[in-house]
Amino acid sequence: MKNLLTILILGLIIAGCAGKTPEDKLKEAADYAEKQNFVEAAKIYEELLGEEIDDTLAVEVLYRLATIYQNKLIGSLSGEESLEKAAQLFRSIYEKYPKNEKAPMSLFLAGFIQANDLKHFKEATETYQLFLEKFPHHELAISASEELDNMGLTPDEILKKKVGADL
Repeated sequence: MKNLLTILILGLIIAGCAGKTPEDKLKEAADYAEKQNFVEAAKIYEELLGEEIDDTLAVEVLYRLATIYQNKLIGSLSGEESLEKAAQLFRSIYEKYPKNEKAPMSLFLAGFIQANDLKHFKEATETYQLFLEKFPHHELAISASEELDNMGLTPDEILKKKVGADL
């Protein structure tokens, strides 16, 4: 009798899990994020990335997960580890889905994190140069150029440079 009950419970659990669509899981993760439970949200996003999902959904999952890491919302990771993951995930959106509408913004964000948060100037330079090569007319192209021009400078140094150029 005990075994029958165990088998029945396991069957219900498996059936319940198997019935969730990727869209259901995306909503579940969003609900966790809304409730500030970013660990569970990230866990579901990671699971979704391991499944066969369509490209549009994959980009959305990558973007949401990258944003969680960018904002350092997973307490078990150091700030640097979290930002590294965010930059990697944002960059992967461009690499895997270069024609997606989120590809330019994602590539720019990867460069921004590399330059301004991680101080990985070589990687950031490569990322911004790739951005400008692939998206020269994007609304963020001017910002990418300015980021390259001011890479590694303090705000005071940027201001002095700007004031000197205006004279």
